[in-house]
Amino acid sequence: MKPCCVLDVQAGLAEGPHWWAEKGVFLWVDIEASRVGLFDPVARSNRFLDLPSHVGAVVPTTAGDLVAATAQGFVRLDPDSGVVTALHDPEPGRSEHRFNDGKCDPWGRFWAGTMAYDFSPGAGSLWRLNNDFSCSLQWQELTISNGLAWSLDRRFLYLIDSPTLTVMAFPLTSTGGLADHPTTCITIPAEWDALPDGMCIDAEGKLWIALFCGSAVTRWDPQDGRLMQTVELPCCQVTSCCFGGPDLDQLLITTARRGLDAQALGDQPLAGGLFQLSLGMKGCRSEMFRV
Repeated sequence: MKPCCVLDVQAGLAEGPHWWAEKGVFLWVDIEASRVGLFDPVARSNRFLDLPSHVGAVVPTTAGDLVAATAQGFVRLDPDSGVVTALHDPEPGRSEHRFNDGKCDPWGRFWAGTMAYDFSPGAGSLWRLNNDFSCSLQWQELTISNGLAWSLDRRFLYLIDSPTLTVMAFPLTSTGGLADHPTTCITIPAEWDALPDGMCIDAEGKLWIALFCGSAVTRWDPQDGRLMQTVELPCCQVTSCCFGGPDLDQLLITTARRGLDAQALGDQPLAGGLFQLSLGMKGCRSEMFRV
């Protein structure tokens, strides 16, 4: 069971895959190139939409356009014209910060976390763009806010803060707000020398976590913290993953080539590409932003 490179795009920092079922494409971002990709897995074709600043995450809306979390805050993006409209910058004047990973919750609201470009500890925050386009602070003192997922019963938000090597489980209220401080549900062994990065959840409620510098995506049980499966990739900087395809049985995996020296790039010529894998199991659909 080996992932196949379906797009040798040599992205510096590919991230944030999202299955846009209505269009039959995977959305993804090339963070430092300030662009959003739309990848058609049937035609194996891709097109880009340019943004004016670094982009950490993108999601489709029920109106047919896109909302992205960028270094200049939340913006709205027309996928046909490419027109970008500013929505809300929750951290104005903080040019040393940018948004990183983000995802919509089951209530159709867009959660995304910030980080400092110099990785300053505790400098990041978790924000939520609400359905009326207001923005609310959810959590603080994060360093590299990363993968998010919601439990199938909507009782927990799972969140990765990469340098902690843990997945946090936040209990939720009945309306999806944070109810209490989080507990740790998964810990990545320090001896792996890898950071947990992006994350998604499958139809059995298990978490798939990309390992940056770990050459793999891994499947975990959030109930007992147990590692269940490892899928190796031919490049070390694995950044994120999501389920998609008409039957939600295809795992799309993003990777990065930023920071790799000439020797590493020679050993990993597909670094920065998109990979796809059929696992024989299904994931959960990617939620849209409801307007």
